[in-house]
Amino acid sequence: MDLQGSAMLSCQRHLFAIEHEVTYLNAASYSPLPRPVQSAGERGVSEKVRPWRRDAHAAHLIVEAARRDAARLIGAGPDDIAIVGAASYGIATALANLRLAAGTRILLLEGEHSSLHLALAGFAGSTRTQLDVVPRPENGDWTSAVLDRIEDEGASPIGLAALTPLHWTDGSLVGLSRIVPELHRRRAAVMIDATQAAGVMKLDVAELRPDYLMFPVYKWLLGPYGLAFLYVAPKWQGARPLEEHGFNREAYDSTTKHSVETLPYLEGARRFDRGERDSFITIPMARAGLELVHEWGVGEIEARLRMLTDLLAQGLEALGIETMPRHLRAPHVLGFQVPNADAVEIGREAERAGIFLSVRHGYLRVSPHVFNDEEDAERLLVWMKSYLRR
Repeated sequence: MDLQGSAMLSCQRHLFAIEHEVTYLNAASYSPLPRPVQSAGERGVSEKVRPWRRDAHAAHLIVEAARRDAARLIGAGPDDIAIVGAASYGIATALANLRLAAGTRILLLEGEHSSLHLALAGFAGSTRTQLDVVPRPENGDWTSAVLDRIEDEGASPIGLAALTPLHWTDGSLVGLSRIVPELHRRRAAVMIDATQAAGVMKLDVAELRPDYLMFPVYKWLLGPYGLAFLYVAPKWQGARPLEEHGFNREAYDSTTKHSVETLPYLEGARRFDRGERDSFITIPMARAGLELVHEWGVGEIEARLRMLTDLLAQGLEALGIETMPRHLRAPHVLGFQVPNADAVEIGREAERAGIFLSVRHGYLRVSPHVFNDEEDAERLLVWMKSYLRR
C-alpha cells in the first residue's frame, strides 16, 4: 500500500520521541514536540534558571526571527505580525477594533470552535449586529453553502465574516479563494482563524486580503502551548492594542526615568504584541518549529499528509465507512462517522490499542503529521476492521 513517490517528503518520525507501539494521529489537537523544539525549550529553561547569563540582545533577535518566519508562512511582512498568547487573543484584538454598522450580519459556520463562536456571540450582542450561522451542508460543500448565504438578497448586509480554511471537526474544506472576493465586493470585514491550516496549507494574505488572521503554534507548527501569531492588515495597524506596556511603545527604555504616557505606540503590528513577549522558553521553541516547517516546505508537508489521508479514506471506504469526497476535504484532516456506533467509545477503544485520534461533534477525526507513515495508516485500518467485526 506504499504510495510514496521518490520526491515526496519522507517520514520524520526520527525527530520525535514517539514509541514504536504508538500510532499518534491527533496533530489537530496537539502535535508532539520534535527534538530540536524540545532542545530549544530546555535551553530556555536553563536560561531562566540562571537569568544573569541571558543576552537580552540575542533574545530580541530570536523574537524578530520568529516573527519573520511566521510572516513568511502566510506571505506577509514582519511588520504585519504581532506575537500573542493564543488564537483567542487575536480574535479579541480584532473584535476590540472592528466597527460594524448596527443590523449587519456576522457570518459564522455552524459548529465552529468555541473560541470563535463565543467571542462572536458576545460581540454581536454588544454591537446590535446579527450572528448569522451557516448550517452544516448535508453534502459537505461548505464553499457553496457560504456563497449562497452571502448572496441571499433578502438578508441584511454582511459586516464581518469569521472564517476558517477548513472545518475543525472533520476537515471539510472552506474555499476561501472563492468566498473572500465576494465578501470584499460587499465591503465586509474578513477575519480568518487559520489554527488548523497554518503550516500545512498555502495561505497568502496578499491574495486573501483579510483584516485579521491568527494562528497558534502548538498544532501543525510543532511548537509550544501558549503562543500564537496575529496578522493585522495595514489599515488596522493604527488601532489600540489590548494591553498597555512599555515594550509596545516607541523608544521605551526602563533604565531612564521618563514619562511613558507620552511615548507613541510602535508602528505596524508590533503594538499588538502581548506582555511577556520575550519568553525565555516559548519563543525559541516556536522559532525552532517554524524553521523545521520552512525547511520541509508547506507544499511538501501538504503532499505527504494528503497521501496519508487518501490512503486512510480508501481503506475506510473499503470497510464500508463513508468519507468526504476528496475535493471537499482538507489534505491533512479526515473526519468520518461509523454507522450505528458510538464515536467516543471507538476513540477510547482505539486509545487502549495505542492508536490516538480525536472525537469532535460526533466525528472521528484523524489528523496525521510528518511523524506518521503508511504503517500508521495501515495499523488504524486493521484495527478498525477488527472493531467492526465485533
